[in-house]
Amino acid sequence: MRTPAHRLPPPPSALRGRIVVAAVAAGAFATAGVGQALQAAAKDGRNVQLANHTDGAATFSGTGGDTRYAPHVLAAHRTTPEGAAEAAKLLRSQQITTRREAAEAETRRAKFACPAVGQFTSSFGARWGRMHRGIDIAGPIGTPILAAADGVVKDAGPVSGFGQWVRLVHADGTITVYGHVDSYNVREGQRVQAGQQIARMGNRGESTGSHLHFEVWNPDGEKINPLPWLNDRGVTV
Repeated sequence: MRTPAHRLPPPPSALRGRIVVAAVAAGAFATAGVGQALQAAAKDGRNVQLANHTDGAATFSGTGGDTRYAPHVLAAHRTTPEGAAEAAKLLRSQQITTRREAAEAETRRAKFACPAVGQFTSSFGARWGRMHRGIDIAGPIGTPILAAADGVVKDAGPVSGFGQWVRLVHADGTITVYGHVDSYNVREGQRVQAGQQIARMGNRGESTGSHLHFEVWNPDGEKINPLPWLNDRGVTV
């Protein structure tokens, strides 16, 4: 039987196999291309329309996916040599300012202070038939007692006659004594500044009422009149 002129003869079986393989491969490539296009569209957040220009055109559309979980790359800030030098310069300037302010504050700070605020009740000298080797300043129990000058705590605690006391030793060897204290808030060896609270006024020991008994011992250990010592340093009681 003769093949009609308008029809082509069927290809051999081997050729048909190659045609099928080529068609499958072309379909795979087309599918991969479409997948890549859809992924790009999802990243950009735009609608995608892809046209298949083979027989029977097909249209694909999609919208951008959620990018909340997409990684964000942060720019690293690197310190340049110029920036490091500028930071070091600023730090030195701040340190100089801090030291200058501390020095100015130290210059302005009072170096001597009245040991307590209250009523002056007894002076240095003979009293009731014996020598009273200090001055007395009366006030309510708990009245603050202050260091009369910068110094170091020589001792603080119980003592005969005064009940409790605090003694400070100063740079020139002078010792100041604070007697009949109700309580104290310093310890032996502690460094204190003039005007710093070291104790509270009390009525302990041989005392007839709440007051501070204040003494000054010169570097030779002699008990001297506290009033001239304070006055010479700009302090009045």
